Amino acid sequence: MALIVMKFGGTSVADVARIKSVAARVKREVEAGNQVAVVVSAMAGATNQLVAWAREASPLHDAREYDVVVASGEQVTVGLLAIALQDLGISARSWLGWQLPVRTTGAHGSARIEGIETATLLHRLGEGQVAVVAGFQGLGPDNRVTTLGRGGSDTSAVALAAALKADRCDIYTDVEGVYTADPRIVARARKIARITYEEMLELASQGAKVLQTRSVELAMNHAVRVQVLSSFTDAPGTLVVDEDEIVEKAVVSGITYSSDEARLTLRNVADRPGIAAQVFGGLAEANVNVDMIVQSSSTDGRSTDMTFTVGRADLPRALDVLQGLRGEVGYASVSSDDNVVKVSVIGVGMRSHAGVAQSMFRALADKGINIQTISTSEIKISVLIAAEYTELAVRALHTAYGLDAA
Repeated sequence: MALIVMKFGGTSVADVARIKSVAARVKREVEAGNQVAVVVSAMAGATNQLVAWAREASPLHDAREYDVVVASGEQVTVGLLAIALQDLGISARSWLGWQLPVRTTGAHGSARIEGIETATLLHRLGEGQVAVVAGFQGLGPDNRVTTLGRGGSDTSAVALAAALKADRCDIYTDVEGVYTADPRIVARARKIARITYEEMLELASQGAKVLQTRSVELAMNHAVRVQVLSSFTDAPGTLVVDEDEIVEKAVVSGITYSSDEARLTLRNVADRPGIAAQVFGGLAEANVNVDMIVQSSSTDGRSTDMTFTVGRADLPRALDVLQGLRGEVGYASVSSDDNVVKVSVIGVGMRSHAGVAQSMFRALADKGINIQTISTSEIKISVLIAAEYTELAVRALHTAYGLDAA
């Protein structure tokens, strides 16, 4: 007997027919002799509607009441799935975040899970009952309902799997697993059978939409085996596991891209200690997250150009901050471009193979694609390019690293 946490996203529970299909899938796990806890999101589109209503009621709404509104979407789906399971003869009970409870911080709208009380849940699971748990929500220190932010149901599922010491956490979505690239762009993209936590974390943080970044961090920290599967087929999925479980490590496992980027350049900044701290300190105080950074000094060593990227949505705020710092920092001009995309190649095999960066730069040069900015980590190389070259770059890199399906 295994203890399995199954998580179903909004597209998987989009209507009653799909909820019944989910119930049938859960029933198969129960009949296989497993203990099952299910985490569900709100129906597809439901959270967006609830958010819109909250904003329509008041643009400057109380964050605590906002959470009360948007958390209601999951209450509908846990109740409907429990009913559908009972209709199939499966003992099931729904649980909201405050009923377990899922203890969180008090940051309404973006709370973090601090712990989950599982004694009652484990007892019910031991009796053969399926627990249907609302994702995305918890209970804050003031006993108010909290929500975890976009994609929070993935985090809820992994956190529950860790708390229950589950054998596996199965994330059901609208794709059959993790691919070497976006199949909509690269027709010859391949499904990956196993991928490391680190690779999945980099893929998620660099634009892949399969898993939410916080959920991968949580899985890695608590060694939760995660499997990504499709709700609509019975095809094998992708296992996200520790690096030790993968014998033959690919040099590059995947190519991903992020179009949520904007580039900023400060021209002729005084080249003296403390300038970078002033610029990036001011942006940090305005909650503007900075990603790629490149600095180049003039030949006389007196000035420098400073280029960096921010999220596209943060560009107006970043420009406002930089304008306010102009007198203090003393730059000549600032330019911006939001018609850019960040393309990344990722793989744990980079640690032990030379020439990965050279292959990337050569493949892009052969297609006439200019690189604007470069950043690296131990298992990732990212470049910033003009947005119109996104598909060409992803396909070229996928081929260059031998990832095309036969």
